[in-house]
Amino acid sequence: MLTCLKVRSFAIIDELEIEFGPGLNVLTGETGAGKSILVDALGLVLGEKARADLVRTGAPHAEVEALFDLSSDHLLCERMRAAGIETDGELVVRRIVSAGAGRSRAYVNGVLTTQTQLAALAAGLVDLSSQHEHQSLVDPAAQLEHLDAFAQLGTKLEAMGVAHRGLEEAEGRLRELKAQLDGRAEREDFLRYQLKELEELAPEEGELPKLEAERERLRHAEKLIAASSGAEEALYARDGSISEELAQIAHRVRAVADLDAELAPLAVHLENARAQIEDVARELGAYGRSVSLDPERLGEVEDRLHRLQRLGRKHALAHEGEVGGALAAKLASIRQELDTLDRSEMVLGTAERAVSEAQKAASVIAAELTARRTDAAKKLGKSVTKEIRALGMSSATVSIEVGPRPCIGPKGIDRVELLIAPNAGEEARPLRRIASGGELSRTMLAIKSSLAGVSEAGLSVFDEVDTGVGGAVAEVMGQKLAEVARHHQVLCVTHLAPIAVYADRHFVVSKQVEAGRTKSTLTELDRGARVEEVARMLGGLTVTKKTREAASELLEGARAIHA
Repeated sequence: MLTCLKVRSFAIIDELEIEFGPGLNVLTGETGAGKSILVDALGLVLGEKARADLVRTGAPHAEVEALFDLSSDHLLCERMRAAGIETDGELVVRRIVSAGAGRSRAYVNGVLTTQTQLAALAAGLVDLSSQHEHQSLVDPAAQLEHLDAFAQLGTKLEAMGVAHRGLEEAEGRLRELKAQLDGRAEREDFLRYQLKELEELAPEEGELPKLEAERERLRHAEKLIAASSGAEEALYARDGSISEELAQIAHRVRAVADLDAELAPLAVHLENARAQIEDVARELGAYGRSVSLDPERLGEVEDRLHRLQRLGRKHALAHEGEVGGALAAKLASIRQELDTLDRSEMVLGTAERAVSEAQKAASVIAAELTARRTDAAKKLGKSVTKEIRALGMSSATVSIEVGPRPCIGPKGIDRVELLIAPNAGEEARPLRRIASGGELSRTMLAIKSSLAGVSEAGLSVFDEVDTGVGGAVAEVMGQKLAEVARHHQVLCVTHLAPIAVYADRHFVVSKQVEAGRTKSTLTELDRGARVEEVARMLGGLTVTKKTREAASELLEGARAIHA
């Protein structure tokens, strides 16, 4: 539901804000006052193309902002979240059009959005029927949705969606396998060459840092042996070593400890230090004897490192962390792919059977959808024909054609086309090719009347719905709009009193000249002001007692019917 529309510096509108409510919202006013300009403004936030001439003369830019309540439309909320638009049940769309070049910026809940993205996100927010670009009724996809809503196919459409996703996944798997088979021989030769090279090397995880450490020991063996052996000699092995001297010092301190008890623990510390030094000296000696001067082994290690690093670069794994582990993982991957290729004929047969089964399952549901749509199309066509004839197109006939699409889609295999013959004896043709703005509006109203209480709630905008009608037809039209408004929010621009009297909220648009500038203003009418406005619509510029009485009678009659 559209709850608020704010417009600034747009055409002849300086600034206004409208708070819409549920039910039927009616805009009236004299010709040229700016009623349809508000519809243009709404179209702008729905993604229509911006034009520089929309900006009020002298203003740097025009701005339109709309607030929608999505709390009752969970699917639309999910679509917004999927597009990265966070929403708590409200949607704010803001469009700014610059003067001059007519460039525009669009924001959806504060997120900068392109015009194309805005149009995609706004799809489904509003059914707008007028002589403007945004006409969902002429879109075959929207016509299919109307038919499905009438046939109440929600559960079956969910099953169709699941079946179609299963079919797509099965077909995708089959395409992958066929692509693998197309280059199987060449791919297998290449993989076996890589396999042989890697198996000969036999890389192991964690191997590289171990080899690098061993290489450093072998390269500097003489220094390492000399340092460790010399340290062992000084600490323990030679006569007069540090260990011997420390033992003597400890003995002398222990000998005088009887004279002062505080020296006893210090003597123990000295003996412990000597023991630790001897342990370290033995470990240094063992280390020195373990290091070998082996040029041949050094050559082997350096060759192994070179081969690991070369293969790592060859397989683009040089920067994948530890090269030995990355190459070992690559080896396992090649073995797995070769195993898949070896089994590909068997796997291909399984994949083909999976596609066939998924196709069969999807076809069964699609056929059920086709049968129910074909039956519903006849009923909906008759219903819309009845409604549209009551709306002043007395010779019109509406039919809905259900035909096959080239392939199964997420909504089945049907395409839908709404056909209309506006006059008796004429051949029915697609609505999108022959309908005028007024005919489109009345057709939309007829469809909405047929779908009342069935389709999801939403905003329907009717501009020029009353073109070329009056009298009894206008009254019927008002009643139809009121009936639709029981289930949908409706915004109607009209110049006919028999329609305006059915409004739940009535707004009048007027224009005046201030300081040499024309500007439009909008006022929501209370009960007394509505009598005056309806009287003006009935009697023109001169409002008499009789026209006021007639206006009151119309309003009372509408309230009685609408109650």
